Amino acid sequence: MKNSEIKGLSQEELVAKIAEEKQNLTKLKFAHTISAIENPNRITAARKTIARLNTELSAVKKAAVATKTK
Repeated sequence: MKNSEIKGLSQEELVAKIAEEKQNLTKLKFAHTISAIENPNRITAARKTIARLNTELSAVKKAAVATKTK
């Protein structure tokens, strides 16, 4: 996912996407443990995507808190 796509997601969509990506990462790790997957860089890409999603989720939460306190 690109950062521009991630920024367009709502908080609920971010949480759902994080869960989906974590499940995908688990499957990739399992497949890689059993037999080498064709492109092991997909594991790294999945971890980075999860990190980007978590970063955007925390930014959305901070923005929501900031608007409530004003």
